[in-house]
Amino acid sequence: MAPKKPIEKAAFPRVVESAIDKNSGPEALYAALDLGTNSCRMLIAQPKGAQFHVIDSFAKSVQLGSGLEKTGRLSRESINRTIQALQVCKQKLDKYDVKYARLIATEACRRAKNSKEFISKVFQQTGLKLNIIDTEEEARLAVISCAPLVSSKSEQLLVVDIGGGSTELVWIDLASVPSQERPKSIMRLHAGFHSVESPFAAAKVVDWISVPLGVATLRDQFNDVEDDAARFALMSWYFEEKLTDFAPYKDNKVDASFQIIGTSGTVTTVASSHLGLRRYDRTKVDGLRMTTEQIDKVIRSYLEMGPEGRKKDPRIGRDRQALIMSGSAILQAMLRSWPTDKLTVADRGLREGLLYAQMSANGVLEDAITQEKAL
Repeated sequence: MAPKKPIEKAAFPRVVESAIDKNSGPEALYAALDLGTNSCRMLIAQPKGAQFHVIDSFAKSVQLGSGLEKTGRLSRESINRTIQALQVCKQKLDKYDVKYARLIATEACRRAKNSKEFISKVFQQTGLKLNIIDTEEEARLAVISCAPLVSSKSEQLLVVDIGGGSTELVWIDLASVPSQERPKSIMRLHAGFHSVESPFAAAKVVDWISVPLGVATLRDQFNDVEDDAARFALMSWYFEEKLTDFAPYKDNKVDASFQIIGTSGTVTTVASSHLGLRRYDRTKVDGLRMTTEQIDKVIRSYLEMGPEGRKKDPRIGRDRQALIMSGSAILQAMLRSWPTDKLTVADRGLREGLLYAQMSANGVLEDAITQEKAL
């Protein structure tokens, strides 16, 4: 189901951590929950001017899609882990008396044979109504969340969202849009990827694709390969084969007007490693530009570490050492196709897109757009 078309005056909010505004009633609070193949994440936020303030957040690895590749079903253990996480989310929603919320599920639930039973069980045990969104809406939400990071100099834009169970790529032509209007034109895509009548210059979606391979599903397909470097190479080339139906793949010439925005835990982890951060800092990562060479250098360092070294790295950790390699394989495959010196790192995604769609539909955001990392 496509999100409602927001009012044209609405702006994309800048995420700001803040305490709740006591002068605003509970009706001013919004929530966005994203249940993916690997993680359950939620934001509770309050609109304020052209921004939103994050009141509370939740993130937990639930591995909902564990075993899905082999059985086609969500396992009992995965369901129980996920419901425990969702019960915490329900407690937070009740604590803040959130009135506006969208709670979505993505690839694992799209693919699982028992997804209807799972959704029903979630409602019975938590009272939460999850909505399984289609791949186009998932891609749209990722795109609009990244709008503030779009450079006014970009004429061709590729947005890549590497998830747990799928990877979405959206190629957008901005050449006919005035430079200062380009971020706003991206936001207007919430109404759909097809052109609609509008007095505003329109961003043109050249092509988009949802590849049913993410960090968890790609890892699972090559679990039987013991050699770390061989497994990485096989994953990378296998993913690249899935891009051959993506129209821009056939003409991969890029120039200074081309920009890639990458949003995922993989991209932000690679950025943290590049910066040498001992502790994750969103303000340093979100909007960072990286070149293909810098990304390759980080990925090579992950291979040199090996599984045990990655487990000990504070930026990766024991639970993500395998996932970072499948995610890096996807990232490397993409950059082989479209080498760039303008990959912009985005620490944002579906939750931010969901909040934007809800707030703008209710007309609670001011007429402005904050380009946090204006390029």
